[in-house]
Amino acid sequence: MTKHSTDTPQFYLTAPSPCPYLAGHEERKVFTHLVGDRAAALNDILTQGGFRRSQNIAYRPACEGCRACVSVRVVAGAFRPRRSLTRVINANDDLIGTEVTANPTSEQYALFRRYLDARHARGGMADMSVLDYAMMVEDTHVNTMLVEYRFRGPEAGITGRGEGRPVACALTDVMGDGLSMVYSFFDPGYDQRSLGTFMILDHIRRARKRGLPYVYLGYWVEGSAKMDYKTRFRPQERLGPRGWERVE
Repeated sequence: MTKHSTDTPQFYLTAPSPCPYLAGHEERKVFTHLVGDRAAALNDILTQGGFRRSQNIAYRPACEGCRACVSVRVVAGAFRPRRSLTRVINANDDLIGTEVTANPTSEQYALFRRYLDARHARGGMADMSVLDYAMMVEDTHVNTMLVEYRFRGPEAGITGRGEGRPVACALTDVMGDGLSMVYSFFDPGYDQRSLGTFMILDHIRRARKRGLPYVYLGYWVEGSAKMDYKTRFRPQERLGPRGWERVE
């Protein structure tokens, strides 16, 4: 059995593979394991340095001659939604988001599968089984939660209890300086609600309520249509050669 140090992290480099964001490019990643009692503290430090988490792995791009992937975090306290984002908030006023322990359920996996089949049928996660999903959620040594979004019920706006099956879900790390959205998914049958955007807006609200300054959104790639939505959440900070720089 391979053992990983819990005191001094060891970093590794992946072999080149096709870039999922820029055609004709190859990507490489540097990664380390998040294990042991210091995993949460190490995850905070690495996320602040541009890493992302997947299960018990922290990684960041290390591509030769390319720095297109830029880490982005929203400045939660200064964020004010523009009119188009306010409309998204209002359109989803009948949803309740509940923070639950990061334990996988059959409801979540059914939602996850509908999302993948509709949005990422040819992506790298397309063949994930229920066991793969369970590992994605619970294989972690850091402070992680799930936020499940359900309709208010039985009559919209009458009770504060979320009822019915989940229509959206976010796997989120709670860090010392913010919330890091690890992965989110939603029912593709509700495309008109912009549920992905709504979950980010809700996480900004949750970060402010906790007194946390940031919501980490992962990587933004200029010129990648699938990443362009992240520019809507400003002010934000982007990690560059001189550190985090604010973009209004």
